[in-house]
This record gives sequence, C-alpha cells and structure tokens, in this order.
Amino acid sequence: MTVDPHAQASPSYTKTIFFLSLTVWLVVMNTTMFNVALPNILNDFSLLPSEGAWIVSGYSIVLAICTITYTRLADYIPIRRLLTLGISIFGLASFIGFFADSFVWLLLSRLFQAAGAAAIPGLSMVFAGRFVPMERRGRALAMIASASSLGFGLGPVVGGVITEYVSWNYLFLITLCVLGMIPVLYRFLPGENTRKGYFDVWGALVTGIGITFFLLFISTFQWYYFAGAILSLGGLWVRIQKIDLPFIQPGLIRDKGYRQLLYMSFLGFATHFAILIVMPLMLQHVFGRNPTAVGFIIFPGAMLSAVAAIYVGRLIDRYGNMRVMFLAHLLLIISTIIFYFLSPQSEYMIMLAYMFTSFGFSSLSSSTTNEVSRVMSKELIASGIGMKQLTHFVGSASGSVLGGIIVEMGGADFAVHSFQHTFLVLIGIMLLSLFLLCLYKKRITHH
Repeated sequence: MTVDPHAQASPSYTKTIFFLSLTVWLVVMNTTMFNVALPNILNDFSLLPSEGAWIVSGYSIVLAICTITYTRLADYIPIRRLLTLGISIFGLASFIGFFADSFVWLLLSRLFQAAGAAAIPGLSMVFAGRFVPMERRGRALAMIASASSLGFGLGPVVGGVITEYVSWNYLFLITLCVLGMIPVLYRFLPGENTRKGYFDVWGALVTGIGITFFLLFISTFQWYYFAGAILSLGGLWVRIQKIDLPFIQPGLIRDKGYRQLLYMSFLGFATHFAILIVMPLMLQHVFGRNPTAVGFIIFPGAMLSAVAAIYVGRLIDRYGNMRVMFLAHLLLIISTIIFYFLSPQSEYMIMLAYMFTSFGFSSLSSSTTNEVSRVMSKELIASGIGMKQLTHFVGSASGSVLGGIIVEMGGADFAVHSFQHTFLVLIGIMLLSLFLLCLYKKRITHH
C-alpha cells in the first residue's frame, strides 16, 4: 500500500512538530506520574502489590498493542483523524478516572487512557517520517524524542507533589489538558485522503495476544505465559506467510539491517528503564530520599535532554545518523560506568549519571528512528516505525523487570553492592548494543 501521492507536506511542519511534541510530553508524563502514586492507591483500595501492579503493567500492555495498530492504520487512514480519535479516547478516560472510586474503575480508566495514548508518540514519528524533508527530519525526531524524555523526567516530580499534597485522583485532571490540543493539531496537520486497503484484524489480535503473554511472562516468569507467547507468535508467523497484506509486514522481518536497529532500540530502552527503576530504589534505601526528592533528582537529566533536542537534531542533520548513534552509545556507556563506580558516594553522582543517561537515550531514540525512516521505502515507513515503537515498550518492560530482579538477588536489605551489580550488567548490555552498531555500520558500508 503506497502513501497517498496527493498528500503534501505542511508548510508549517515546524509548528506541527512543536505541538505534537507538546502532546507527546503530556501523554508520556502520564505514564510515570502514577508510578509514584502507586503506594497511595494500594493503601486507598486495600490492594496487594501484585494487584496494584496491573495499573502500571496493564497500561504498558495496552500501549504496546495499540501503538502498532495505529501506525499500521496510518497506511490507510489520515494521521489527523487517527490522532483526533486517540486524544479523544485519552481525554474521556482521564475524565472518568478523576471520579474513579473503586479499583475496577481506576484500572479501566488507565487501560482506556493507554488505548488513546498509543496513537500519539507513534503517529508523531510517522508524521515526521512522511512529511518532514530528510535534511530537517533529524531535528524533528529529536524534538519528539526529547519531549518524551522530559515527560518521563517530569512525571515523578508532578506525580509526587500532587499525590503528597492533594490526591492521586487529580493526576487525571493534568492529563485532561491534552484535549486542548485537538483543534490546534487539526489546524496544522496536513490533509490526506482515506485509502482503500486491507487491515489484517486477525493478525493484529494474534500479535496483541502474543505480546500480552510475553509481557506477563517477563513480569511473573510463569512458564505457561511463555508457552502462550510462543504459540501466539508461531501462529502469527504462519499467518504472515499465508496472506498478501499481513499485520506485520514480512519485508520488515527479512531486512537484517532493520532488525539490528530494533535490537539496538530494545537494548537502549531496557537500559534506560532499568535505571529508572533502580535509581529511585537506591535513592530511597541508600540515601533515604522521599518520592518528591527522587523526582527532583531525576528532573535535571530530563530537562537537559529537552533543552539539547535542537542540538541533537542538528547533529543528525549535519553529521548523519551513524555518528549520533555512536555518540549515544558512548554517553550511555559513560553513564552506566558513573553509576557503577560513583553512585554509592553521593546522590549528586546519581544526578550526574542520569544526565548522561537521558541525553544518550534521547540521542539513540532519535537517530535510530531517523535511520529507519531513511532506509525504509515510503510504503513501509509507518509499519517500520510502528514495529520500532512496539520494540520500545517491550524493551522498557524487560528492562524494568531485569533491574528489579538483579537488585532483589542482592537481598532484602537493598545493599549497595546489589545496585552496583545491576549497573555492571547494564554496562555489558550497552557494550553488546555497541557491537551490534559496529555490525550495522559494516553492513551498510558494504552495501
């Protein structure tokens, strides 16, 4: 299915990217705000931690499934219409969540929030890949990625303050603001025609079931979830071979270079989210910091990433994706080394290390996404970016679990060495990702 030839790039795509980034910031901030509020929610509804965890993990599962669905639908339905639908669902769920007085209503509100939120980051990347000229695309993707980093960093700050001084219900009012972006985006997003095409509903369902089983497996390590994931993904592979336009494009899977980009994205997201899980635990158990203080320690790194967005984009546009990907790996390796050697000395060393993490993560996310938009044919850009977004969510879930497991292996007293073991593993993960980048560079140089 080819992109509509009559769709033209918006003359004000810079403003469009700015407003899309603002929307991404609000939506991503919603993800981490509730992590800080979880203890209060458990207490209010008398829940066990395993029950309350569904507020976070359920959100991630729905987000992962719906993200690739929206980007796949973008091959046929205008981006403007899909974004309006996603924001509307997200806003309505936020309104309902504010009045939630039971765990069931709270959980349903969060799941529907995820179903709407999934449209925004992925389709923002698709818009940049489809409408922004290649020579300016790096800057656009860097701005979106840095808005996401800022959202991750501000989430704990906002969530901690609101939960501590008002109530967790008011977190839903913050996210309700996103409804104000509908008329703005509708004005700036370019018009496209609806295109006829076939959407593989069964393939989407099987993909969703397989991802759900996989995320449940890495959260619980129950073998039957792993068996369910293998069976579902095996069924998906059979379906990909049988029909002409499957939900997952076979051209993506066969492209070895694209797969290497996915592996690097997975490892980068796993590293970042392992740090986001381990860092607050270390600040709490080693340095005795409360949730609000943790948020403020995370904030400078996220702010640096947002401020540096324009420079990351300029580096990509001037020097190319490859050099920025190497720079991103260098920054992330330096950050994990600082965490390993210096984090036990002071909380300010943790703040410094996370500044390297946030900047490196934003650079890696922007440059790899821009590389996907460069190497993919136009008809595969939306699907390629959708698969990459899906990899992000699976990587973030895997990293969170990995970080928690390694720390727990060190004992219930949360000793300093248990955190250092985690950072040592993360150094190894980033060195593996650097090795994959060298293989990718060798591959494209020979082609």
